[in-house]
Order: sequence, then C-alpha cells, then structure tokens
Amino acid sequence: MRVMVLVKATEDSERGNYADHVEEFVAMGKFNEELVKAGIMLAGEGLTPSVEGKRVAFGDDGGTRVIDGPFTEAKELVGGFWIWQVSSLEEAVEWLKRAPFKSQTVELRRIQEAEDFAGQVPQEILDAETRLRAQSGPQRAQ
Repeated sequence: MRVMVLVKATEDSERGNYADHVEEFVAMGKFNEELVKAGIMLAGEGLTPSVEGKRVAFGDDGGTRVIDGPFTEAKELVGGFWIWQVSSLEEAVEWLKRAPFKSQTVELRRIQEAEDFAGQVPQEILDAETRLRAQSGPQRAQ
C-alpha cells in the first residue's frame, strides 16, 4: 500500500527561514537515506512558502477564483510530503516514529487505488484510470 505523509508547515518554513535549522536538515537527510535503503520512500519533497502559492476556488457554477498566497494559519498548511510504499498503515506509523521531528504533528493517509472504488464506479472507468496511471510518471510498485 502507498501512504502519503503530510508534514505541516511551521512559522519558520512559511518565512523561508532555514538557516537556523541546519542540524534538522542533516538529521532528516539521514532519515530519508534509511527510508530509501529500506525501499519505503517513493517520493519526498518540501514545499515553498505559501506566499509563493495560489489556490483555485471552484464555485457551484463551475466558475473559478484564484487566490494568491500567503495563506493564514501556518499550522494548517502542508510544508512537505513523502509518499511511502509500506505493507500497512501500522508499518508507516512505526517508520514515522523514527523521524527526527520535534514539537510537530505529522499526518499519514493511505492513497486510494482504483480497486477502492470497485462496485461504486463502472469498471471501464476504473480500467481507464489504471491505464492512465501506468502511463504517467515513474513506474510505481503496487
């Protein structure tokens, strides 16, 4: 199963203040290396501060509205993510407990696969989605 690990933004990450966090970057680099060696990490990236972001709001009529960052409440923003390949959510939790975080809450969510929608969505749509995913981006383990 694949899980997404959502790391919340901090006030420092929203300010782009990384100079005071060199030790944390070193520790996270070592943790990432462990994840890669164990075959867990499929992807992982940090995100730029929300001042560089945009949101697109969709109305009931299908119209759109673009909202420029920065966005309020840094603790509600995603500051980075991983995508992990694990055997269970419990395994992901055990790996995450080893991460070098302090004073932070990190969210784990299972990534839905086409088979999660079986019986709810016509099979031809699921088959088309499966084919598209196989063609897009780097190949991934199932």
